Amino acid sequence: MAKLYFSYAAMNAGKSTILLQAAYNYRERGMEVLLLTSALYREAEDGHISSRIGISAEATLYTQETDLFALIQERMGHGRIDAVFVDEAQFLTKAQAWQLARVADHLGMPVLAYGLRTDFRGELFEGSAALLAIADNLREVRTICECGRKATMVVRLGPDGKALTEGDQISIEKTTYLSLCRRHWEERMGRCPPA
Repeated sequence: MAKLYFSYAAMNAGKSTILLQAAYNYRERGMEVLLLTSALYREAEDGHISSRIGISAEATLYTQETDLFALIQERMGHGRIDAVFVDEAQFLTKAQAWQLARVADHLGMPVLAYGLRTDFRGELFEGSAALLAIADNLREVRTICECGRKATMVVRLGPDGKALTEGDQISIEKTTYLSLCRRHWEERMGRCPPA
């Protein structure tokens, strides 16, 4: 039985690398995959999923208006698809998360989604919240804080290098993010005195 998987982490944990490796494994075994990524940060019409270590693959772009179930069903009409991989899953809408669940449940196809769990304010993204609620399988991809502990939070840094405490959840501007453990995130956000 096909399942909906959600792999989540803080920034720079290697989510895209893991996605691309898993997609490669499917292809290496003669299976066809559909790669999807958010159009939110894209300046051109073509989509790519890229990792920090230099690997990438072509992907279909989705927007918050895209009906993912319909898109995947339409693509199935043009050829076999054995699995769907979704990058930047935090940018999905709640409805799109349910559309992906329906792909697994009604089309019998595994869907593997990868994304951030929380934003720089420590709040869930809409897509992540929905996937955390309905995914069949949850997997935390780990990265580390500057202190060496597990990083679970992200800060958005301003031009002065200080953590921003306000702003839109999604920023299209070139921005620097830093993954931190909860303790150091609270310190950077000014929520508790440094220890």
